[in-house]
Amino acid sequence: MQRNVQNKLKITKYIISMKKNIIYLTLITFMMVTACNKSSVQTDGIDVSNLDTTAIPGNDFYQYACGGWMASHPLLPEYARYGTFDALGEKSKEQVRELIDEIAKKNNAKGSVAQKIGDLYSLSMDSVRRNKEGNAPLLPYLAKVNDLTDKKDLAAILAWMSHNGYAAFFYEGVGADDKNSSMNIYHLVQGGLSLGDRDYYLQKDARMQEIRTKYVAAIEKLFGLSGYTPEEGKKASVAVLKIETQLATAAFPREKRRDPEANYHKISTEELAKIAPALDWTTYFKGIGIPEIKELNLGQIEPLAEVNKIIQTTDLQDIKYYLLWKVISGSASTLDNEFAEASFDFFGRTLTGREQQPERWKRAVNAINGTLGEAVGQLYVEKYFSPAAKEKMLTLVKNLQTALGERIQNLEWMSDVTKAKAQEKLSSFLVKVGYPDKWRDYSALTIDKSKSYLENLIASDNFASDYEISKWNKPVDKDEWYMTPQTVNAYYDPSTNSINFPAAILQPPFFNVDADDAVNYGAIGVVIGHEMSHGFDDQGRQFDKDGNLKDWWTPEDTEKFKERAQVLVDVFDNIIVIDSLHANGRYTLGENIGDQGGLQIAWQAYQNTLKGKTAPAPIDGFTDAQRFFLAYSTVWAANIRPEAILERTKTDPHALGRWRVNGALPQIDAWYEAWNVTPENTMYVPKEKRVAIW
Repeated sequence: MQRNVQNKLKITKYIISMKKNIIYLTLITFMMVTACNKSSVQTDGIDVSNLDTTAIPGNDFYQYACGGWMASHPLLPEYARYGTFDALGEKSKEQVRELIDEIAKKNNAKGSVAQKIGDLYSLSMDSVRRNKEGNAPLLPYLAKVNDLTDKKDLAAILAWMSHNGYAAFFYEGVGADDKNSSMNIYHLVQGGLSLGDRDYYLQKDARMQEIRTKYVAAIEKLFGLSGYTPEEGKKASVAVLKIETQLATAAFPREKRRDPEANYHKISTEELAKIAPALDWTTYFKGIGIPEIKELNLGQIEPLAEVNKIIQTTDLQDIKYYLLWKVISGSASTLDNEFAEASFDFFGRTLTGREQQPERWKRAVNAINGTLGEAVGQLYVEKYFSPAAKEKMLTLVKNLQTALGERIQNLEWMSDVTKAKAQEKLSSFLVKVGYPDKWRDYSALTIDKSKSYLENLIASDNFASDYEISKWNKPVDKDEWYMTPQTVNAYYDPSTNSINFPAAILQPPFFNVDADDAVNYGAIGVVIGHEMSHGFDDQGRQFDKDGNLKDWWTPEDTEKFKERAQVLVDVFDNIIVIDSLHANGRYTLGENIGDQGGLQIAWQAYQNTLKGKTAPAPIDGFTDAQRFFLAYSTVWAANIRPEAILERTKTDPHALGRWRVNGALPQIDAWYEAWNVTPENTMYVPKEKRVAIW
C-alpha cells in the first residue's frame, strides 16, 4: 500500500466519496502516475492521427475516435492505464516538479513554506539515506502497538494510529452534516480493508483466490522486512486475512454505499457505546482531540457491530498483528528500496498489472502534493493559470447552466412542482474555478530534515488530523476545496451544492483557446455538464439547493426518475468488460448519468451559440457536430491492463473509458445524426429504448 499522499488525506477522501462525485480519478489518488508524450495532447482541435479510420463509427466509435492514439501509445512498464487524461496529469506533474526543483535549490528560511517543500522533496529523493536506515524509522511505531497488553487499551491505540494516518477497523473524519449542511459533524464509517473492495475477500473464483494467495505472501514478506520471524509472519498473515474477511462480510456493498439515507445515522455517543461496547469511546474521542463530542454520524451500523464482535472474540495477539500490518503497509513506500519494492509487488503488480514503480521524482511530487498541496498550488496558478482562462471558463459554466435550465423546463416526464425546485437548485450552484480564494496555512506543520522521511510524513498526518478535527462542530466553509489547483480532475459537492474545476484540467484536451467552439463544448463543456448533472443524479438529486439531504421531489417524479435511471443501469450491467466480468451499472449509475446529462447539456449549450449564425464550416472534413463528439471521445482514449480493468470495475464508480464512449453515445440522438448511424450499425439503439433523463 503506497503512502504517496498522507494517509489522513486518504481517510478524509474516503468519507467525502460517499457524497462527492469525482469525474475520473479514484478518490484516494491525488494525481495518476503517467507518462508525458507531446503528441498525446491536441493543440488546435481534432488531431486526425488519433483516429482509426478503418473502424466504422456506428459499430465501434471508441476505436474510430481513439484507435490511432492507442496504437501510438503502448503501455510502458510503470503504467496500469495510460490515456490522454493521464497525459495531462503528467504535464501537471512535470510543471510541479519544475516549481519544486527551483525551491529545493535555494537556501530557504527555516519554517518557511519553501523550506518545508524543499526539504520534504529532498527527503523523498534520498534513497541512499533510506537504504542505510532500513527498517529503523518504522520500529518505534511497531513498538507502540506491541506494547498493547490489554484490550481495554485498544481505543487509545486506535486513536493514536488514526492521528498518525494509520486507519484500522474504520475510517473517521469531519464534514458537513447531511441533514444540517451548514454545520460540520464527526463521521465514522466502515473501513479496515487493505484490498479495494469486499469482493476481493469474498468471491471464490480463481482470479480472486490467486490475489488472496499473493496477498498472504506479501504480508509475510513485509513482516519479515520489519524484523519478525517467518513463523510470526505466517501467523500474522492468517490473522490479517481472517479479520479483514470478517470486516468484508459485514461491509456495505459498494452499490449500497451510494444511498445517502442508508449511510446516515445521527446518533449520540451513548448509542455508539451500545453498538460497540468493546471500545472505550470516551478514551478514543479524547485521543483524537474531541472529548466533548455528544453526537456523530455513524455511516454504517452493521460493520461497526462486526468490529465490536471481532474485538470481543479475537485473540489479542491476532488483533495486534492486524494493527501492525496497518502500520507496516502504510509505511512501506517511505522506507528502503526493499520495502518499497515488496509493497509495490503486490499493490502495484498484482492488483493493477503495473510492471515497475514510477520514477522516484514522480513519487516525490505525489508526496509534496499530498502534504503541501495548496502551497504548491499557489505557485502553480501564478505561473500556469491565467485570469483570462478563468473568465472564459466562467462564461462556459454560465452557458451550460442556461442550457440545463432549458432542458429541465422542457422535460416531459417531470411535474412543474419538481421543475421549480430543480431550477432553484440549479440557480444556487456555487461555481469554483481554478483555485481557492483563501490559501491553506501550513505554519503549524514542521518538516525536519534531521528526521526520517517516514517521521516527516507522519508529522504531516498529525497536522492533517489536527486540521480536520479543528473543523468539528463549526460552520461549514463553503469556500474550501477538496482538490489542489494542480490536480487534473473536477467534482460536485452536494453539501455545498458546488461545482469545482481545478486549474490543471483547464488545458487541452479539455479546454483549448485555439480550438473551435465545437471542440471545447465537446470536451470541457461536457465536463461542466457532467458535474452539473451530479446535482441531479441518483445521489445528488436527494440533496436540496442548500445541500441538505431532503426529499424535494413529488413521489410520482421520483418513480419516473428511477424508471429512467434503471434503463441506464441495465445498459451498463449488460456490458462485458473482460472475460465474463460485467460492468456494474448500479455502482456506476451516478457517473453514467453525469456523462449522459453532460453530453445533452453541452450539446444544447453549443447549439445555443449558433443561433442566428451560419453553421461552421467543416474542418479536416469533419462537421462541427462530428468534432463535438470526437472531442468528447478523445478525452477517454487509453490503454489499460487486464488487472486494472478488474481493479477499477471493483473499486471505481466510473465506467471504463471505452464504455464512457460506446455506452454513452448511443443514448444521444445528436450522435446518430452527426455520424449517420442506422439500424444496420451494431451500436444502434432504437429511439424508444434510449436513456432519457436530463
